[in-house]
Amino acid sequence: MNRNSEIILGIDPGTIVLGYGIIQIEKNKPKLLEMGVLKLSKYKDANVRLQMIYNKIGELNRAFKPTQFAIEAPFFGKNVQSMLKLGRAQGVAIAAAMQVGLSATEYSPKKIKQSITGNGNATKEQVWKMLQQTLLFKDEPEFLDATDAVAVALCHYYQSNSIGNSGVKANGWESFLKNNAHRIKK
Repeated sequence: MNRNSEIILGIDPGTIVLGYGIIQIEKNKPKLLEMGVLKLSKYKDANVRLQMIYNKIGELNRAFKPTQFAIEAPFFGKNVQSMLKLGRAQGVAIAAAMQVGLSATEYSPKKIKQSITGNGNATKEQVWKMLQQTLLFKDEPEFLDATDAVAVALCHYYQSNSIGNSGVKANGWESFLKNNAHRIKK
């Protein structure tokens, strides 16, 4: 990933509430551009909800011109119907990204939490608090689906900029810190 200027669109898919987050990377520094949710509960028809998701992703693509697209992979729950609905929402979001030439990268909820907080079992509130510190925003979101989407985008940045992906091999913490100085808060 070219780090001069990248815009990453992160999506937390859902058929009732879909979260989105857009971050910009300039000189290896992430900055929050926008986060929000698409509320779909007022639409009773499942196909209308999917159309609204497609339209929203298209709108975000036109407004922000992202260069990267990342989405949270569905977690495996007990309710098969919920999984099917979530999978459809995810598929529509991916199709909307692909429509403008973006490839989609999926991250599991555990991987996202691990990347942001260092704890794969972190709560949504812990993820939100860490994002506030990292991206320097004060607003408390109405829905944590928005901050979850920002976490997806930031996770994508961290994963695509990790030592393992950059070809640089670390020899302990000292080397890791030297090669990742942009990730250290002072």
